[in-house]
Amino acid sequence: MAVPAKGPAEAEGPCSDSFGPSGSTTSTASQVHPVDEKLHPSRLAPAALQHIAAMYAGVVTPPLIIGQAVGLDTAGQTRLIAASLLIAGVATLLQTLGVKGFVGNRLPFVNAASSAGIAPMLAIAETNAKGDQLPAIYGAVMVAGVFCLAIGPFFGRLLRFFPPLVTGVVITLIGVTLMPVPVGWAQGGDKTAVDYGDMRYLALAAFTLVVILLIQRFGKGFVKQVALLFGMLIGTLAAIPFGMADFSSLKTAPVAALPTPFAFGAPEFQPAAIISLCLVMLVLMTESSAGMLAIGEICERECDGRTITRGLRTDGIATFIGPIFGGLPTSAFAQNVGVVSLTKVRSRYVVAVAGGTLLILGIFPMLGAVVSMVPMPVLGGAGIVLFGSIAVSGIRTLSEAGLDDSSNIILVAVSLGAGIIPLAAPSFYADFPAWAQTVLGSGISAGALVAVSLNLFFHHLGTRGAPAAALKSS
Repeated sequence: MAVPAKGPAEAEGPCSDSFGPSGSTTSTASQVHPVDEKLHPSRLAPAALQHIAAMYAGVVTPPLIIGQAVGLDTAGQTRLIAASLLIAGVATLLQTLGVKGFVGNRLPFVNAASSAGIAPMLAIAETNAKGDQLPAIYGAVMVAGVFCLAIGPFFGRLLRFFPPLVTGVVITLIGVTLMPVPVGWAQGGDKTAVDYGDMRYLALAAFTLVVILLIQRFGKGFVKQVALLFGMLIGTLAAIPFGMADFSSLKTAPVAALPTPFAFGAPEFQPAAIISLCLVMLVLMTESSAGMLAIGEICERECDGRTITRGLRTDGIATFIGPIFGGLPTSAFAQNVGVVSLTKVRSRYVVAVAGGTLLILGIFPMLGAVVSMVPMPVLGGAGIVLFGSIAVSGIRTLSEAGLDDSSNIILVAVSLGAGIIPLAAPSFYADFPAWAQTVLGSGISAGALVAVSLNLFFHHLGTRGAPAAALKSS
Protein backbone atom coordinates (compact mmCIF):
# COMPACT_ATOMS: atom_id res chain seq x y z
CA MET A 1 0.00 0.00 0.00
CA ALA A 2 1.70 3.13 -1.17
CA VAL A 3 1.65 6.16 1.11
CA PRO A 4 1.47 9.42 -0.82
CA ALA A 5 4.26 11.90 -0.34
CA LYS A 6 3.59 14.68 2.16
CA GLY A 7 4.10 18.31 1.63
CA PRO A 8 5.61 20.71 4.15
CA ALA A 9 2.26 21.29 5.81
CA GLU A 10 2.02 17.58 6.61
CA ALA A 11 5.51 17.11 7.94
CA GLU A 12 4.25 15.94 11.31
CA GLY A 13 2.16 13.12 9.79
CA PRO A 14 -1.53 12.76 8.99
CA CYS A 15 -2.57 12.62 12.62
CA SER A 16 -0.79 15.81 13.60
CA ASP A 17 -2.23 19.23 14.22
CA SER A 18 -1.17 22.76 13.56
CA PHE A 19 -1.82 25.48 16.11
CA GLY A 20 -2.90 29.03 15.59
CA PRO A 21 -1.47 32.01 17.47
CA SER A 22 -3.96 31.61 20.28
CA GLY A 23 -3.12 27.93 20.77
CA SER A 24 -6.42 26.69 19.39
CA THR A 25 -6.36 23.62 17.21
CA THR A 26 -6.86 24.25 13.51
CA SER A 27 -6.32 22.25 10.36
CA THR A 28 -4.21 23.36 7.42
CA ALA A 29 -7.43 24.33 5.65
CA SER A 30 -8.58 26.51 8.63
CA GLN A 31 -11.27 23.94 9.32
CA VAL A 32 -11.11 21.72 12.40
CA HIS A 33 -11.17 18.00 11.68
CA PRO A 34 -13.85 16.15 13.73
CA VAL A 35 -11.06 14.32 15.58
CA ASP A 36 -9.65 17.64 16.83
CA GLU A 37 -13.01 19.28 17.57
CA LYS A 38 -13.41 20.65 21.10
CA LEU A 39 -17.05 20.13 22.00
CA HIS A 40 -19.12 22.28 24.34
CA PRO A 41 -19.17 20.81 27.88
CA SER A 42 -22.89 20.07 27.55
CA ARG A 43 -22.07 17.63 24.74
CA LEU A 44 -18.61 16.58 25.86
CA ALA A 45 -19.52 15.31 29.35
CA PRO A 46 -22.34 12.90 28.34
CA ALA A 47 -20.30 11.58 25.40
CA ALA A 48 -17.33 10.91 27.71
CA LEU A 49 -19.58 9.23 30.28
CA GLN A 50 -20.89 6.96 27.55
CA HIS A 51 -17.34 5.76 26.84
CA ILE A 52 -16.75 5.09 30.55
CA ALA A 53 -20.00 3.16 30.93
CA ALA A 54 -19.20 1.05 27.87
CA MET A 55 -15.72 0.06 29.05
CA TYR A 56 -15.97 -0.03 32.85
CA ALA A 57 -16.87 -3.71 33.14
CA GLY A 58 -14.07 -4.66 30.76
CA VAL A 59 -11.50 -2.64 32.73
CA VAL A 60 -12.33 -4.24 36.07
CA THR A 61 -12.73 -7.81 34.77
CA PRO A 62 -9.01 -8.74 34.48
CA PRO A 63 -8.07 -7.53 38.01
CA LEU A 64 -11.17 -9.19 39.45
CA ILE A 65 -10.28 -12.55 37.91
CA ILE A 66 -6.57 -12.36 38.75
CA GLY A 67 -7.28 -11.08 42.27
CA GLN A 68 -9.63 -13.96 42.98
CA ALA A 69 -7.16 -16.48 41.54
CA VAL A 70 -4.33 -15.36 43.86
CA GLY A 71 -6.61 -15.17 46.90
CA LEU A 72 -6.71 -11.41 47.55
CA ASP A 73 -9.09 -10.11 50.21
CA THR A 74 -11.61 -7.33 49.56
CA ALA A 75 -9.07 -4.58 50.28
CA GLY A 76 -6.56 -6.17 47.91
CA GLN A 77 -9.18 -6.52 45.20
CA THR A 78 -10.07 -2.85 45.62
CA ARG A 79 -6.41 -1.83 45.21
CA LEU A 80 -6.05 -4.02 42.13
CA ILE A 81 -9.17 -2.57 40.48
CA ALA A 82 -8.15 0.99 41.39
CA ALA A 83 -4.74 0.41 39.79
CA SER A 84 -6.40 -0.90 36.61
CA LEU A 85 -8.58 2.22 36.38
CA LEU A 86 -5.65 4.52 37.12
CA ILE A 87 -3.37 3.03 34.45
CA ALA A 88 -6.25 3.00 31.93
CA GLY A 89 -6.74 6.71 32.56
CA VAL A 90 -3.05 7.54 32.18
CA ALA A 91 -2.71 5.43 29.00
CA THR A 92 -5.85 6.93 27.44
CA LEU A 93 -4.68 10.48 28.16
CA LEU A 94 -1.28 9.70 26.63
CA GLN A 95 -2.96 8.15 23.60
CA THR A 96 -5.44 10.92 22.87
CA LEU A 97 -3.36 14.00 23.74
CA GLY A 98 0.09 12.54 23.21
CA VAL A 99 3.46 14.12 22.70
CA LYS A 100 4.05 15.07 19.08
CA GLY A 101 6.39 12.75 17.26
CA PHE A 102 6.95 10.47 20.27
CA VAL A 103 3.91 8.95 21.98
CA GLY A 104 0.16 8.81 21.39
CA ASN A 105 -1.80 8.32 18.17
CA ARG A 106 -3.90 11.47 18.93
CA LEU A 107 -7.13 9.70 18.01
CA PRO A 108 -10.29 8.92 20.06
CA PHE A 109 -8.66 5.71 21.21
CA VAL A 110 -9.01 4.05 24.64
CA ASN A 111 -6.27 1.94 26.23
CA ALA A 112 -6.84 -0.28 29.27
CA ALA A 113 -6.02 -3.68 30.78
CA SER A 114 -6.69 -6.40 28.22
CA SER A 115 -8.49 -9.68 28.89
CA ALA A 116 -6.22 -11.45 26.37
CA GLY A 117 -3.52 -11.94 29.00
CA ILE A 118 -5.79 -13.46 31.65
CA ALA A 119 -5.20 -17.14 30.75
CA PRO A 120 -1.35 -16.93 30.70
CA MET A 121 -1.34 -14.93 33.95
CA LEU A 122 -3.55 -17.55 35.59
CA ALA A 123 -1.07 -20.20 34.42
CA ILE A 124 1.78 -18.20 36.01
CA ALA A 125 -0.21 -17.96 39.25
CA GLU A 126 -0.77 -21.73 39.30
CA THR A 127 2.95 -22.49 38.98
CA ASN A 128 4.00 -20.20 41.85
CA ALA A 129 3.55 -20.35 45.59
CA LYS A 130 1.19 -17.94 47.31
CA GLY A 131 3.03 -14.67 47.82
CA ASP A 132 5.09 -15.10 44.67
CA GLN A 133 2.15 -15.19 42.24
CA LEU A 134 1.61 -11.47 41.65
CA PRO A 135 5.34 -10.62 41.76
CA ALA A 136 5.99 -13.23 39.03
CA ILE A 137 3.11 -11.88 36.95
CA TYR A 138 4.24 -8.28 37.35
CA GLY A 139 7.86 -9.06 36.49
CA ALA A 140 6.76 -10.73 33.25
CA VAL A 141 4.39 -7.85 32.43
CA MET A 142 7.16 -5.27 32.87
CA VAL A 143 9.46 -7.15 30.48
CA ALA A 144 6.57 -7.48 28.02
CA GLY A 145 6.23 -3.69 28.13
CA VAL A 146 9.91 -3.26 27.26
CA PHE A 147 9.48 -5.84 24.49
CA CYS A 148 6.60 -3.79 23.04
CA LEU A 149 8.69 -0.61 23.12
CA ALA A 150 11.58 -2.39 21.36
CA ILE A 151 9.63 -3.90 18.44
CA GLY A 152 6.79 -1.38 18.15
CA PRO A 153 8.43 0.63 15.34
CA PHE A 154 8.54 -2.46 13.13
CA PHE A 155 4.75 -2.77 13.27
CA GLY A 156 4.40 0.70 11.80
CA ARG A 157 6.76 -0.14 8.96
CA LEU A 158 4.68 -3.21 8.10
CA LEU A 159 1.58 -1.10 7.46
CA ARG A 160 1.76 -1.66 3.70
CA PHE A 161 0.85 -5.30 4.36
CA PHE A 162 -2.46 -4.17 5.93
CA PRO A 163 -4.57 -2.85 3.00
CA PRO A 164 -8.36 -2.48 3.36
CA LEU A 165 -8.76 -6.12 2.33
CA VAL A 166 -6.83 -7.21 5.45
CA THR A 167 -8.03 -4.53 7.85
CA GLY A 168 -11.64 -5.18 6.86
CA VAL A 169 -11.26 -8.83 7.88
CA VAL A 170 -9.63 -7.90 11.18
CA ILE A 171 -12.17 -5.20 12.06
CA THR A 172 -15.02 -7.60 11.29
CA LEU A 173 -13.43 -10.26 13.49
CA ILE A 174 -13.01 -7.78 16.36
CA GLY A 175 -16.77 -7.31 16.41
CA VAL A 176 -17.65 -10.97 15.86
CA THR A 177 -15.22 -12.48 18.36
CA LEU A 178 -16.20 -9.99 21.08
CA MET A 179 -19.90 -10.85 20.78
CA PRO A 180 -19.77 -13.62 23.47
CA VAL A 181 -18.82 -10.91 25.99
CA PRO A 182 -22.13 -8.98 25.92
CA VAL A 183 -24.03 -12.26 25.59
CA GLY A 184 -22.42 -13.38 28.86
CA TRP A 185 -23.23 -10.03 30.46
CA ALA A 186 -26.86 -10.36 29.32
CA GLN A 187 -27.08 -13.68 31.19
CA GLY A 188 -25.86 -12.16 34.44
CA GLY A 189 -22.10 -12.02 33.94
CA ASP A 190 -21.14 -14.73 36.45
CA LYS A 191 -21.11 -18.15 34.80
CA THR A 192 -20.68 -19.88 38.16
CA ALA A 193 -23.87 -18.35 39.61
CA VAL A 194 -26.92 -20.55 40.06
CA ASP A 195 -29.17 -18.05 38.30
CA TYR A 196 -26.84 -17.49 35.34
CA GLY A 197 -29.02 -17.16 32.23
CA ASP A 198 -32.18 -16.44 34.26
CA MET A 199 -35.03 -15.02 32.20
CA ARG A 200 -35.16 -11.84 34.27
CA TYR A 201 -31.57 -11.07 33.23
CA LEU A 202 -32.40 -11.70 29.59
CA ALA A 203 -35.53 -9.56 29.87
CA LEU A 204 -33.53 -6.64 31.32
CA ALA A 205 -30.94 -6.93 28.55
CA ALA A 206 -33.68 -7.03 25.91
CA PHE A 207 -35.42 -4.03 27.51
CA THR A 208 -32.17 -2.02 27.41
CA LEU A 209 -31.63 -2.97 23.76
CA VAL A 210 -35.17 -1.95 22.84
CA VAL A 211 -34.75 1.42 24.61
CA ILE A 212 -31.55 2.09 22.63
CA LEU A 213 -33.29 1.16 19.38
CA LEU A 214 -36.25 3.45 20.15
CA ILE A 215 -33.95 6.37 20.93
CA GLN A 216 -32.04 5.72 17.71
CA ARG A 217 -35.31 5.66 15.78
CA PHE A 218 -37.11 8.63 17.31
CA GLY A 219 -34.31 10.66 18.97
CA LYS A 220 -32.99 13.84 17.42
CA GLY A 221 -29.55 15.41 17.35
CA PHE A 222 -27.42 14.90 20.43
CA VAL A 223 -30.00 12.71 22.16
CA LYS A 224 -29.58 10.23 19.33
CA GLN A 225 -25.80 10.36 19.67
CA VAL A 226 -25.90 9.34 23.33
CA ALA A 227 -28.54 6.65 22.89
CA LEU A 228 -26.28 4.10 24.59
CA LEU A 229 -25.90 6.25 27.70
CA PHE A 230 -29.63 6.90 27.98
CA GLY A 231 -30.34 3.24 27.34
CA MET A 232 -28.03 2.13 30.16
CA LEU A 233 -29.42 4.78 32.51
CA ILE A 234 -33.04 3.77 31.85
CA GLY A 235 -32.09 0.08 32.07
CA THR A 236 -30.42 0.62 35.45
CA LEU A 237 -33.45 2.52 36.80
CA ALA A 238 -35.73 -0.28 35.57
CA ALA A 239 -33.58 -2.85 37.41
CA ILE A 240 -33.92 -1.18 40.83
CA PRO A 241 -37.55 -2.21 41.63
CA PHE A 242 -36.68 -5.83 40.85
CA GLY A 243 -33.63 -5.86 43.12
CA MET A 244 -31.23 -6.30 40.18
CA ALA A 245 -29.09 -3.23 40.91
CA ASP A 246 -26.34 -3.93 43.46
CA PHE A 247 -25.46 -1.04 45.80
CA SER A 248 -23.22 -3.05 48.14
CA SER A 249 -20.04 -1.71 46.55
CA LEU A 250 -20.91 1.78 47.87
CA LYS A 251 -20.71 0.50 51.46
CA THR A 252 -17.33 -1.23 51.18
CA ALA A 253 -15.39 1.04 48.81
CA PRO A 254 -13.02 3.54 50.46
CA VAL A 255 -13.51 7.20 49.56
CA ALA A 256 -9.89 7.67 48.45
CA ALA A 257 -6.95 5.32 48.00
CA LEU A 258 -3.69 6.61 46.55
CA PRO A 259 -1.74 3.90 44.69
CA THR A 260 1.24 2.46 46.57
CA PRO A 261 4.24 1.35 44.46
CA PHE A 262 4.84 -2.40 44.59
CA ALA A 263 2.04 -2.90 47.13
CA PHE A 264 1.91 -6.59 46.19
CA GLY A 265 5.66 -7.17 46.38
CA ALA A 266 8.75 -6.50 44.26
CA PRO A 267 8.57 -8.01 40.73
CA GLU A 268 10.18 -11.39 40.08
CA PHE A 269 11.61 -12.20 36.66
CA GLN A 270 11.00 -15.81 35.66
CA PRO A 271 12.04 -16.84 32.11
CA ALA A 272 8.99 -19.03 31.37
CA ALA A 273 6.58 -16.37 32.59
CA ILE A 274 8.38 -13.68 30.59
CA ILE A 275 8.22 -15.70 27.36
CA SER A 276 4.48 -16.35 27.74
CA LEU A 277 3.70 -12.67 28.42
CA CYS A 278 5.87 -11.52 25.48
CA LEU A 279 3.84 -13.81 23.23
CA VAL A 280 0.69 -12.26 24.67
CA MET A 281 2.15 -8.82 23.95
CA LEU A 282 2.53 -9.75 20.28
CA VAL A 283 -1.16 -10.62 20.21
CA LEU A 284 -2.06 -7.36 21.95
CA MET A 285 0.07 -5.35 19.53
CA THR A 286 -1.70 -7.00 16.60
CA GLU A 287 -5.10 -6.21 18.09
CA SER A 288 -4.05 -2.67 19.01
CA SER A 289 -2.73 -2.00 15.49
CA ALA A 290 -5.97 -3.31 14.04
CA GLY A 291 -7.93 -1.08 16.41
CA MET A 292 -5.96 1.98 15.32
CA LEU A 293 -6.57 1.18 11.67
CA ALA A 294 -10.26 0.71 12.46
CA ILE A 295 -10.59 4.02 14.29
CA GLY A 296 -8.69 5.72 11.46
CA GLU A 297 -11.24 4.39 8.97
CA ILE A 298 -14.17 5.44 11.18
CA CYS A 299 -12.75 8.92 11.77
CA GLU A 300 -11.68 9.34 8.13
CA ARG A 301 -8.15 10.17 9.23
CA GLU A 302 -5.41 8.02 7.75
CA CYS A 303 -3.17 6.18 10.21
CA ASP A 304 0.34 5.81 8.81
CA GLY A 305 3.23 3.80 10.19
CA ARG A 306 4.40 6.59 12.50
CA THR A 307 0.95 6.92 14.02
CA ILE A 308 0.79 3.21 14.81
CA THR A 309 4.33 3.32 16.22
CA ARG A 310 3.37 6.14 18.58
CA GLY A 311 0.21 4.27 19.58
CA LEU A 312 2.12 1.06 20.34
CA ARG A 313 4.70 3.07 22.26
CA THR A 314 1.83 4.16 24.52
CA ASP A 315 0.91 0.49 25.02
CA GLY A 316 4.50 -0.32 25.92
CA ILE A 317 4.89 2.56 28.40
CA ALA A 318 1.58 1.79 30.13
CA THR A 319 2.37 -1.95 30.28
CA PHE A 320 5.82 -1.23 31.75
CA ILE A 321 4.75 1.25 34.45
CA GLY A 322 1.46 -0.52 35.23
CA PRO A 323 2.93 -3.25 37.47
CA ILE A 324 4.59 -0.61 39.66
CA PHE A 325 1.10 0.33 40.90
CA GLY A 326 -0.63 -3.02 40.31
CA GLY A 327 -1.66 -2.71 36.65
CA LEU A 328 -1.78 -5.43 33.98
CA PRO A 329 -0.90 -5.60 30.23
CA THR A 330 -2.46 -2.65 28.40
CA SER A 331 -3.92 -2.57 24.90
CA ALA A 332 -6.73 -1.13 22.78
CA PHE A 333 -10.34 -1.35 23.97
CA ALA A 334 -12.45 -2.42 21.00
CA GLN A 335 -15.78 -1.60 22.63
CA ASN A 336 -14.89 2.09 22.56
CA VAL A 337 -14.14 1.86 18.86
CA GLY A 338 -17.75 0.72 18.63
CA VAL A 339 -18.92 3.77 20.60
CA VAL A 340 -17.18 6.11 18.13
CA SER A 341 -18.59 4.20 15.16
CA LEU A 342 -22.12 4.22 16.53
CA THR A 343 -22.36 7.78 17.85
CA LYS A 344 -20.24 9.48 15.15
CA VAL A 345 -18.70 11.64 17.92
CA ARG A 346 -15.07 11.50 16.78
CA SER A 347 -13.44 14.11 19.00
CA ARG A 348 -10.34 12.81 20.77
CA TYR A 349 -11.00 15.30 23.55
CA VAL A 350 -14.15 13.38 24.48
CA VAL A 351 -12.04 10.26 25.03
CA ALA A 352 -9.38 12.34 26.81
CA VAL A 353 -12.03 13.47 29.31
CA ALA A 354 -13.05 9.83 29.72
CA GLY A 355 -9.39 8.97 30.39
CA GLY A 356 -9.10 11.73 32.99
CA THR A 357 -12.28 10.45 34.64
CA LEU A 358 -10.88 6.91 34.77
CA LEU A 359 -7.78 8.28 36.47
CA ILE A 360 -9.97 10.01 39.09
CA LEU A 361 -12.01 6.81 39.55
CA GLY A 362 -8.74 4.99 40.26
CA ILE A 363 -7.83 7.45 43.01
CA PHE A 364 -11.36 7.62 44.47
CA PRO A 365 -12.79 4.06 44.49
CA MET A 366 -16.08 5.36 45.90
CA LEU A 367 -16.73 7.12 42.56
CA GLY A 368 -15.84 3.96 40.66
CA ALA A 369 -18.36 2.05 42.75
CA VAL A 370 -21.12 4.38 41.53
CA VAL A 371 -20.30 3.56 37.90
CA SER A 372 -20.12 -0.16 38.71
CA MET A 373 -23.79 -0.14 39.80
CA VAL A 374 -24.86 -0.56 36.16
CA PRO A 375 -26.17 -4.18 36.12
CA MET A 376 -24.43 -6.68 33.87
CA PRO A 377 -27.58 -7.42 31.81
CA VAL A 378 -27.88 -3.69 31.03
CA LEU A 379 -24.29 -3.70 29.80
CA GLY A 380 -25.12 -6.81 27.78
CA GLY A 381 -27.99 -5.16 25.94
CA ALA A 382 -25.82 -2.15 25.09
CA GLY A 383 -22.80 -4.32 24.24
CA ILE A 384 -24.68 -6.14 21.48
CA VAL A 385 -25.11 -2.81 19.73
CA LEU A 386 -21.52 -1.76 20.40
CA PHE A 387 -19.73 -4.86 19.18
CA GLY A 388 -22.12 -5.37 16.30
CA SER A 389 -21.31 -1.86 15.06
CA ILE A 390 -17.61 -2.78 14.97
CA ALA A 391 -18.36 -5.73 12.71
CA VAL A 392 -20.42 -3.43 10.47
CA SER A 393 -17.41 -1.10 10.17
CA GLY A 394 -15.33 -4.04 8.98
CA ILE A 395 -17.95 -5.09 6.45
CA ARG A 396 -18.07 -1.52 5.15
CA THR A 397 -14.28 -1.56 4.71
CA LEU A 398 -14.46 -4.91 2.89
CA SER A 399 -17.09 -3.52 0.52
CA GLU A 400 -14.42 -1.12 -0.78
CA ALA A 401 -11.71 -3.78 -1.10
CA GLY A 402 -12.47 -5.36 -4.48
CA LEU A 403 -14.51 -8.44 -3.56
CA ASP A 404 -15.39 -8.98 -7.20
CA ASP A 405 -11.96 -10.62 -7.53
CA SER A 406 -11.95 -14.39 -6.82
CA SER A 407 -8.59 -14.28 -5.00
CA ASN A 408 -9.89 -11.62 -2.65
CA ILE A 409 -13.03 -13.63 -1.97
CA ILE A 410 -10.91 -16.68 -1.03
CA LEU A 411 -8.66 -14.52 1.16
CA VAL A 412 -11.60 -13.10 3.10
CA ALA A 413 -13.37 -16.47 3.37
CA VAL A 414 -10.38 -18.37 4.75
CA SER A 415 -9.32 -15.54 7.09
CA LEU A 416 -12.80 -15.19 8.58
CA GLY A 417 -12.98 -18.96 8.97
CA ALA A 418 -9.66 -19.05 10.81
CA GLY A 419 -10.78 -16.21 13.07
CA ILE A 420 -14.10 -17.83 13.95
CA ILE A 421 -12.56 -21.25 14.85
CA PRO A 422 -11.71 -20.25 18.47
CA LEU A 423 -15.24 -18.91 18.85
CA ALA A 424 -17.00 -21.94 17.34
CA ALA A 425 -14.70 -24.57 18.89
CA PRO A 426 -12.86 -23.19 21.96
CA SER A 427 -10.97 -26.47 22.51
CA PHE A 428 -9.80 -26.77 18.88
CA TYR A 429 -6.19 -25.83 19.74
CA ALA A 430 -6.09 -27.69 23.07
CA ASP A 431 -3.34 -30.10 21.93
CA PHE A 432 -1.20 -27.42 20.30
CA PRO A 433 1.95 -26.02 21.99
CA ALA A 434 1.33 -23.28 24.54
CA TRP A 435 2.72 -20.54 22.28
CA ALA A 436 0.42 -21.64 19.44
CA GLN A 437 -2.59 -21.65 21.75
CA THR A 438 -1.76 -18.10 22.82
CA VAL A 439 -1.56 -16.82 19.24
CA LEU A 440 -4.23 -18.93 17.51
CA GLY A 441 -6.60 -18.97 20.48
CA SER A 442 -7.43 -15.31 19.76
CA GLY A 443 -9.70 -15.16 16.75
CA ILE A 444 -8.52 -11.62 16.02
CA SER A 445 -4.82 -12.48 15.89
CA ALA A 446 -5.44 -15.79 14.07
CA GLY A 447 -7.57 -14.12 11.41
CA ALA A 448 -5.08 -11.28 11.07
CA LEU A 449 -2.13 -13.66 10.57
CA VAL A 450 -4.02 -15.66 7.93
CA ALA A 451 -5.20 -12.49 6.14
CA VAL A 452 -1.69 -10.99 6.05
CA SER A 453 -0.18 -14.31 4.87
CA LEU A 454 -2.73 -14.76 2.09
CA ASN A 455 -2.36 -11.12 1.06
CA LEU A 456 1.38 -11.72 0.67
CA PHE A 457 0.74 -14.93 -1.26
CA PHE A 458 -1.84 -13.51 -3.68
CA HIS A 459 -0.68 -9.93 -4.11
CA HIS A 460 3.00 -9.55 -3.25
CA LEU A 461 5.04 -12.72 -3.81
CA GLY A 462 6.07 -13.07 -7.45
CA THR A 463 4.34 -9.86 -8.53
CA ARG A 464 5.93 -6.82 -10.09
CA GLY A 465 5.01 -3.17 -9.83
CA ALA A 466 2.34 -1.66 -7.63
CA PRO A 467 -0.32 -3.80 -5.90
CA ALA A 468 -3.67 -4.26 -7.55
CA ALA A 469 -6.11 -1.36 -7.30
CA ALA A 470 -8.23 -3.36 -4.88
CA LEU A 471 -5.38 -3.36 -2.38
CA LYS A 472 -4.69 0.35 -2.31
CA SER A 473 -5.67 2.32 0.76
CA SER A 474 -9.26 3.47 0.67
